[in-house]
Amino acid sequence: MTAYLIADIKVKDPKWIPDYAATVHDLVHKYGGRYLARSGNVKTLEGKPLDTTLIALMAFPSEAAAHAFTNDPAYVPFMLARQGGSDSRFQLIDNTDLAGTISYLPKG
Repeated sequence: MTAYLIADIKVKDPKWIPDYAATVHDLVHKYGGRYLARSGNVKTLEGKPLDTTLIALMAFPSEAAAHAFTNDPAYVPFMLARQGGSDSRFQLIDNTDLAGTISYLPKG
C-alpha cells in the first residue's frame, strides 16, 4: 500500500538546505520513494496559516519503505542538520479513503 511522507518545515537557519537538497533525494529513491513536490511556495487556502516555509511530499511503495528511509544510517547526519536548522514535522499517511466512498482508493 502506498505511503505518503509529508515533511512540514519552518526553516530557521538555511545552511543545511544545499547539502540536504543535493543528497537526500538519492536516499528517498533507494527505498522506492519519489518526490511529488518539494516547494517553498506554500499558500494557505483555509484556516489559520501554519508557520511553514517548505513542504515536501514523497510517495513510498509502503510504510516500511518510508520507515527504512528515515532510519537509514546515511540519513542521520542530514536529519540532524535539518532538525538543528528548522522546526520540522514528518507525517505519514496511507492511500486509503476513510469513508470508503472513493472507488479507486482502498477503504481505510
